[in-house]
Amino acid sequence: MGRIFEKRKHKMFARFDRMAKAFTRIGKEIAIATKLGGPDPAGNPRLRAAMQNAKAVNMPKDRVEAAIKRAQGKDAADLQEIVYEGYGPYGVAIVVETATDNPTRTVANVRSYFNKFDGSLATAGALEFLFSRRGVFKISLEGKTSDDLEMELIDAGAEDIDIDNDENIMIAYTDFGNFVHTQRALEEKKIDVVSAEMQRIPLNTVTLTDEQMDEISKLVEKIEEDEDVQNVFHNIA
Repeated sequence: MGRIFEKRKHKMFARFDRMAKAFTRIGKEIAIATKLGGPDPAGNPRLRAAMQNAKAVNMPKDRVEAAIKRAQGKDAADLQEIVYEGYGPYGVAIVVETATDNPTRTVANVRSYFNKFDGSLATAGALEFLFSRRGVFKISLEGKTSDDLEMELIDAGAEDIDIDNDENIMIAYTDFGNFVHTQRALEEKKIDVVSAEMQRIPLNTVTLTDEQMDEISKLVEKIEEDEDVQNVFHNIA
């Protein structure tokens, strides 16, 4: 087949790996949301957000429904949400959000990743002051004017707004405590939200050289590959 085919095959499998990881992550979020707030998305804002995110990554509807059904079963995994914090090389702060049915396994794995790349785990809460928890809503700009949409988002509770021209989306940031309020306001305005997530935004960032960035990227990628990891946040510029 030749080298061109091998490169295409590599890219194809990498895309499938990312898709599988996204499906697993969102499936766990759906399960947790269902256990906490019930299977009806109409009365469960967290489940609605998870279903929006499932749609954004083209997760099949039957997989979403299966995740909700499994969460209601007697044998459903007892998933715990645990946050780990640590420092990578060059003082980079890294926060790892996990959903696990075996915390002993998860903490051992996360610690091993930090150790392998000359980093270290910190005590719980040690890095909280370096990040701000915010709601992040992505809205498609297709068929909309940015000025009109921006006014609607501000009215819905958005505190900061950015535009990603490459993806043709507007990104609205809200305070952690206003996430559900903004979500409901956008639904009432019938604004089609591409995705809605809680993220940890760094208050200050560190700048790295290309070589340093390559080294940190290997650590972050290794952490993200773990099946128990939901999200990884850092303070790299």
